[in-house]
Amino acid sequence: MTAWPKLSWDKEPTGPLKGIKIVDMASVVLGPFATLQLADLGAEVIKIENDEGNTPGDIMRHAGYSPTEGLGPIFAALNRNKKAINLNVKKAADRRVLTALIAGADVFIHNVRMAGIERLGFGYDAVRAINPDIIYVHCAGFGTGGDYSELQAYDDLIQAASGFAALSQQRDGGRPAYSPSLIADKVSGLFAAQAVMAAIIARQNGQGGQFVQMPMFEAFTWFNMVENLWGETYMPGNGKMGYTRSVNPRRRPYPTADGFIAIVPYNDQQWTRFFELGNRPGVFDDPRFSTYQERTKNVGDLYAIIEEVAATKTTAQWIKLLADNSIPAMKFSAMSDVLTDKHLEQVGFFEERISKTAGRYRAMRHPVRYDGTPVTIYADPPLPNQDGDEIRRALGLADRS
Repeated sequence: MTAWPKLSWDKEPTGPLKGIKIVDMASVVLGPFATLQLADLGAEVIKIENDEGNTPGDIMRHAGYSPTEGLGPIFAALNRNKKAINLNVKKAADRRVLTALIAGADVFIHNVRMAGIERLGFGYDAVRAINPDIIYVHCAGFGTGGDYSELQAYDDLIQAASGFAALSQQRDGGRPAYSPSLIADKVSGLFAAQAVMAAIIARQNGQGGQFVQMPMFEAFTWFNMVENLWGETYMPGNGKMGYTRSVNPRRRPYPTADGFIAIVPYNDQQWTRFFELGNRPGVFDDPRFSTYQERTKNVGDLYAIIEEVAATKTTAQWIKLLADNSIPAMKFSAMSDVLTDKHLEQVGFFEERISKTAGRYRAMRHPVRYDGTPVTIYADPPLPNQDGDEIRRALGLADRS
């Protein structure tokens, strides 16, 4: 394996993937979300961005306000702890740079359609010829062999095709709707990060490098159908899809006397005690609610009673009362409330940082704790081509002719 370029970082990575070297040719959300997990965990990630067009680089650089051009808020959230270089691999000099990086890497990951990456000369067979032990991860829209294999995929398209957008229609009636989150991209990104780590373990166990395809449609459909396959799990199915609890229109924060609250009594004792506290004893004498199975069938009626009871006290009164009685509950937070949430402040979830290029900004620390190999933010999100000269020099390819 060719030597990986020795690069400088603001701080030394310390996470459990320290020493893993990743060439990241992914863009937008899915791929960068995957490589963000890996970079946070200490892998050394070099982000390759296209050097063509009027606005070169990852398109998410240009979405939303930034005090510095090319560091939009979503891009900043997805691309810390990475080095950035712009390449146009249609040019011989830039092909040499990418080839040299691949030769020293453990992982090559991208979300370019396979026909396109093969035309550029970096399909799996070509990359394996450069580095036989490479783990080659293709974040595809759809799996090979199906009718959709050659189609483009974006979050909205996958939410629609997977049945996920139908859940809101089933719950509320009217038109289907997309989740107000790039949930298909982010879920698929988690699958891709998991795939990288699994392939790394396989290689360490002597099974060598391999090609890994992570199809977005299949991954998100799997995610969606875990609970929502429901009545079509056993054959022949009954046609009743969608977990009755999650698609019920009454499953939502309950109004209190002064706001909203989430309340989730789960076992018989908690349910009984909740209704006693709300001055509605005897609810569980009703056969519709007397067993877990019956509650599942009639959960909408049960939610309606909770809603009536919740309105009798303030949020603060309920939070204390339910905590004192070990009944699961949480206050409702508006988006802006999350920024000052006491628990998140106490665990240091949000970290205020100062970027040399963009000034003060808010970052979210990696949520998983590793006592032996602590995870840190060791580099702020890079400007376009910020590390291009350093990477070329380290490879001995500073001449771009």
